[in-house]
Amino acid sequence: MDPTGQKYFTIIDYVIFALLLVASMAIGLYYAFTGGRQSTTQEFMYADRSMKCLPLSLSLMATFQSAVAIIGTPAEVYANGTQYWFIGCCYILGLLIPAHIFIPMFYRLHLTSVYQYLELRFCKAVRICGTVTFIFQMVIYMGVGIYTPALALNAVTGFHLWGAVLATGLVCTLYTALGGLKAVVWTDVFQTVVMFTGQLAVIIVGVHQAGGLSDAWVKVRDGGRISGIDLNPDPTVRHTFWTLGVGGVFLMLSLYGVNQAQVQRYLSSRTEKEAVMSCYMVFPCLQVALMLSCLMGLVMYMVLYFVMDMLQNFPGLPGLFVACLFSASLSTISSAFNSLATVTMVDLIKPHYSMTEARATLLSKMLALSYGIICVAMAYVVHLMNSSVLQAALSIFGMVGGPLLGLFCLGIFFPCANSIGAVTGLAAGLVMAFWVGIGGFLSRMPSSVQVLPFNSTNTVLAISTSIPAGLNGLYSLSYMWYSALNSSTVVLIGLIISFMTGPTKGDDVASGTVYPVMRTAQSLLHKLVKLSACCTSPEHTVRWS
Repeated sequence: MDPTGQKYFTIIDYVIFALLLVASMAIGLYYAFTGGRQSTTQEFMYADRSMKCLPLSLSLMATFQSAVAIIGTPAEVYANGTQYWFIGCCYILGLLIPAHIFIPMFYRLHLTSVYQYLELRFCKAVRICGTVTFIFQMVIYMGVGIYTPALALNAVTGFHLWGAVLATGLVCTLYTALGGLKAVVWTDVFQTVVMFTGQLAVIIVGVHQAGGLSDAWVKVRDGGRISGIDLNPDPTVRHTFWTLGVGGVFLMLSLYGVNQAQVQRYLSSRTEKEAVMSCYMVFPCLQVALMLSCLMGLVMYMVLYFVMDMLQNFPGLPGLFVACLFSASLSTISSAFNSLATVTMVDLIKPHYSMTEARATLLSKMLALSYGIICVAMAYVVHLMNSSVLQAALSIFGMVGGPLLGLFCLGIFFPCANSIGAVTGLAAGLVMAFWVGIGGFLSRMPSSVQVLPFNSTNTVLAISTSIPAGLNGLYSLSYMWYSALNSSTVVLIGLIISFMTGPTKGDDVASGTVYPVMRTAQSLLHKLVKLSACCTSPEHTVRWS
């Protein structure tokens, strides 16, 4: 440490960080020069549909367990208590619905891009609109995802900002472009192990530094960090059971139900059953990730400062946690590269240009490489923005997911919806998303909730029970409801326009593109009635003497 208080990496820390990048690159090179050597688009984009459920489930979890979450979740728990932990409740429906509705439908349609569904159900124009919206969403987030951990590392350790950005971007781009989806999935597995190891190590040392489990518990309890369940139905309250447990379901569906990065993994499974099982197995993985992040928030203030300050006497531990942080970044960015290359190739190029399989594979690799370069360029754009615009860019990622979810729900659950209604609904959903999201961001006043010192015996400042009215009420809507609001707008407007312009007739709907809601509900009701009758029949009645 220098006289200014700046912390620095030791040689061991640099070695551990370098090993992460080398190992990730080695995995990519292994799959580039073994097996089919990524010589076909089927292998490059979908791993020859040969992946097993365990690596897929870890990859599905790692894809959106970004560096922003690794830093942000502990900071949220420290500042506002454990209320955020209740988001784990939304994981149940948020994964059950994709497992039983979205995955079987997409798998049976033999899609190569999730946006192919939109053409099968509606028309090519809807497919292109969905694809372009997804590309816009992911390109913005790529720059934020790679810049955020590099900026945090630079601010705390003096690590060269653009050295970190370029190293991460280059390694990620190369192993994605060379090794295809197999490399992305298996590096995700490796990086998940690094993430969990780094988080667990920091928690163990943090608890030890606090004096043990009992002393740590007393401190977080007396500091008001342990939050009870908040059943306040006010949708403008940032985090309650309803915003997290119900609003979070729509966010989960947009991520694990219709996002290309995730659907591409489901479709790479050997069988439909394994695809569904991989979705089931994401549940415990996400719960473990959430638990570790929340526990970190209970033992520290700001993650990186805590690591570099209190853990400086443990050689290699700061490097391990930074490796954990960048593992989260690598897993997210590599998934973005691969999915973007896939939708660009399948949805925008292949339908208009005929080419040989070898040329298509080469072009797919070049697309992945190109998106890597764009990622670094976007990181520079983010660097030129101030912090408030950075937050807006992060919000855009979440805001765009809701309208896309609504578009797919419109097609899957409403046979009467037509193409005009789909396009108009998507446009209305995007307008609503940016209006409420950006309007709320600009109108939001600085929070008056104070972060309590760790030895405080007071509780967190109570939130006012007054509910904003009019536009202020809409702008004050909790960000956890954005996906629900935007997807509902797409469905509502889409249905209205469909009925105004002539609803789609049942015979005109492509086979397998609509989920039989009524038939499934009737079947479920019949089973429940049959089970109830069985349980109450005389031969099943237990007699007590």
